[in-house]
Amino acid sequence: MNRRILHIDLDAFFVSVEQALASNLKGKPVVVGGRPDRRGVVASASYEARNFGIKAGIPLIRAYRLCPQAIFIQGNFAQYQEASNRFMEIMANFSPHLEPVGLDEAYLDATGTEGIFGHAHELALKIKERIKDELKLTASIGIAGCKVVAKIASDLCKPDGLCEVAPGEERLFLAPLPVSQLPGIGKKTEQRLRELGITTIGQLAKMSPDSLKKYFGASGLILHRYANAIDDRKVEPPAEAKSISRETTFTEDTLDQSFLQATLRYLCEWLGAELRSQGKQAKVVTLKLRYADFETISRRLTLTEASDRDEVIFTAALQLLSRALSWKQKLVRLLGVEVSNLMKGKQLSMLDSETQRLEHLDRAIDRIRRKYGFTSIQTGRTLPLKGV
Repeated sequence: MNRRILHIDLDAFFVSVEQALASNLKGKPVVVGGRPDRRGVVASASYEARNFGIKAGIPLIRAYRLCPQAIFIQGNFAQYQEASNRFMEIMANFSPHLEPVGLDEAYLDATGTEGIFGHAHELALKIKERIKDELKLTASIGIAGCKVVAKIASDLCKPDGLCEVAPGEERLFLAPLPVSQLPGIGKKTEQRLRELGITTIGQLAKMSPDSLKKYFGASGLILHRYANAIDDRKVEPPAEAKSISRETTFTEDTLDQSFLQATLRYLCEWLGAELRSQGKQAKVVTLKLRYADFETISRRLTLTEASDRDEVIFTAALQLLSRALSWKQKLVRLLGVEVSNLMKGKQLSMLDSETQRLEHLDRAIDRIRRKYGFTSIQTGRTLPLKGV
């Protein structure tokens, strides 16, 4: 039986969620990532904004210069996470073989589902229809006999497209495409291939595996297989995350202690809420600091007992921050926190009433934030961030 793999990719995801929530944003150049007068990069751009050369990853100030009339939005991760969860729920209705890739894309193995949903093309149309009806979003879908070709097919038919590569025609489909379309080929690899006279996937497919291994090591063999549409990777759920992290880059480099501590508290509250939502606790807290000169350090602390409480995580992170700042007084550009060594469930212990009270408080705040947004309620420690 020929495998039929779907790659489903939501178009301009962050922006599309914002447009679904505010119809006045539709058809306009919209940029998610923050205000253009602050340091940061574009997280997502509408197709109208992309017409001006704006794309994810470029500095916000550059995006503003390219299109001053664009609408710049800070973004709301909680809303994107909710939309992603609903997207994955829709996918799971069509096949148990589902592999999420980030928030806005997934692989789905439709092999053997013909008797229920029809052929893969019909299945893809049903998926697109449900995404549009239920989420008010559009998706581009690639269909092929393997993951790598399905991914390339969905990339080529954006936005709101559907591209199916018939069984046995994968190599013919790939041959004329530029090598940059192949996953795993970045700018440096593309440049090296160009120096070797290789500009299309078809030319890459004809190179000997030994030559590619000579120039690119073990990854050269993978590129050779992909160029020849050979990809036997299964569609399977990803391994469970071993850590959760959150970081922020400041608009201006700073050594303001109250501001740094307030930011740290905000990050720790976000991590605590995420741990509780996953039913996990963390044993290790790691602090990340990037200074104005781009020197980056990390410091870690192992807790005496795994925890999901905001105060416990913050106390550990604050201890690390205080040590780092006393060791080196330099302006800070980026601040981040990571929790790791995660474990399921709650350790049994004789909790005192104060500990129980704080745990109940954390969960009450979680409920408010889930309903009204993360910034709907603010703890005293984060007040210096108000209006930032």
